[in-house]
Amino acid sequence: MSQSTPPPSGPPLDNNPYAGQAPAPGQGDPQGAPQPGFPVAPVAPAAPVRDNLALGLAAAFAAALVAAGVYGAIIGLTKHEIGWAAVGVGFLVGLAAGRVGGRNQILPVASVILSVASIYLGQLVGEAMIGAKDLGVGFNEVFFDHFDVVQQAWKAEADPLTFVFFAIAAYVAFSSTRKAGV
Repeated sequence: MSQSTPPPSGPPLDNNPYAGQAPAPGQGDPQGAPQPGFPVAPVAPAAPVRDNLALGLAAAFAAALVAAGVYGAIIGLTKHEIGWAAVGVGFLVGLAAGRVGGRNQILPVASVILSVASIYLGQLVGEAMIGAKDLGVGFNEVFFDHFDVVQQAWKAEADPLTFVFFAIAAYVAFSSTRKAGV
């Protein structure tokens, strides 16, 4: 016989021999309730929200501003443009856009634009820091009151390597956005 419990002895109710029995342990419990003697599997956490274009753009913009400040400080302190710092700027902007925004196809292009703008702003901050140190005045005065002079100094010192840094940051931002937006 294939039944695990014998049918009850006594008159069946409504032609059901099991109607008078108490439910087996765990039979009356709602689904998902722990069974005695069995471990409970943890509930999977909710999936993170992805493909949010606005949030991805906001994160990329914030990362671009932070990276521009750090890149400018590196240039201002060392008086040199450093290629690895340009890679870091592109990576940071691309990572922020991809992780927060997901796989939206606009984000890699937007991160390229934001990383190039971040490199440019960082180079201007570096020029302003160098100029402020040479003139013995504050950074804010040079950067905000004499921004045209800072841009002229950038144009005078721009060489082909400057534009290579733009290209490096753009490439790294594009590829890291696509890889991070899993």
